[in-house]
Amino acid sequence: MTTTAPGREGTALIIGEALVDVVIHPGAEPVDVPGGSPANVALGLARLGRDAELDCWIGTDPRGQVVRAHLEASGVRLTSGSDGAERTSTAQATIGEDRAATYVFDLDWNPPYPEREESEAPLLVHAGSIAAVLEPGASTVRQVLSDFHATSTICYDPNARPQLMGEPEDARKTVESIVAVSDLVKCSDEDVAWFYGLDKHDDEAIESVARTWLETGVAIVVLTRGKRGSLALTASGLRLEVPSNPDIVVADTVGAGDSFMGGLEDALWSEGLVGADRREALRSIDAATLERIVTHASRIADITVSRTGANPPTRAEL
Repeated sequence: MTTTAPGREGTALIIGEALVDVVIHPGAEPVDVPGGSPANVALGLARLGRDAELDCWIGTDPRGQVVRAHLEASGVRLTSGSDGAERTSTAQATIGEDRAATYVFDLDWNPPYPEREESEAPLLVHAGSIAAVLEPGASTVRQVLSDFHATSTICYDPNARPQLMGEPEDARKTVESIVAVSDLVKCSDEDVAWFYGLDKHDDEAIESVARTWLETGVAIVVLTRGKRGSLALTASGLRLEVPSNPDIVVADTVGAGDSFMGGLEDALWSEGLVGADRREALRSIDAATLERIVTHASRIADITVSRTGANPPTRAEL
């Protein structure tokens, strides 16, 4: 159950993979769980009361039916043609003793272009993860971001997947091309380290990368840093660190970053900072507003990691 979401009316369009996570916990039998980074973002936004539409690529096979039912149960709408795949993709998610997940993918990605009238343009468009780099669908993703840049806030989570993204240098070129048309970018410190060949413990070098992204036109970059919390940097020169909550008992980290991303987008919406007409206001965001946004996202991620799987909270739970 959701409650009314604050902020202007409008739609979020999320383009990216929806799949089945075959989750393997130590000593337990595998369990099929609907997932996919962009699908998790759509799920999180819908549970917070946002009108979320997902452009994805699933089949009408049993796993595809499970994915569709899972998303629609929380209010996510699928674009026409999103179920045109011959089979539904999977990701084997193995949970380690540290509760973190590692992934092995079997993925097909060729989504439809989300046709709509100009008057129906979304306020916010989210893309990221595998979908932004894996062809042939990656070309559709880039076209969508280009076409909606004039009307929508563009949000991007690179979400590195080394098994599917090839060499870091090649993936980095794609990442930087999408960063350059984005308003909000969220990325983990480990992902930045992989894309740029850095030591994941080299905070100064990782922050330097985030600052170069701001120079390309991004309004806000948020770096997630696991147990150390998050760091937000803005085009207006703000630098904000938000610590993690040490009292949270972690069940697993599946969907944590996606929940955090959805929380950032939801908070921007509540603050009246979504839509291309709010782009300059977003670029000049003040410190108090930035802190509210990042803290909101952190609370949502905390709830998600406290329970098994990508299970973000509703607004009523918040």
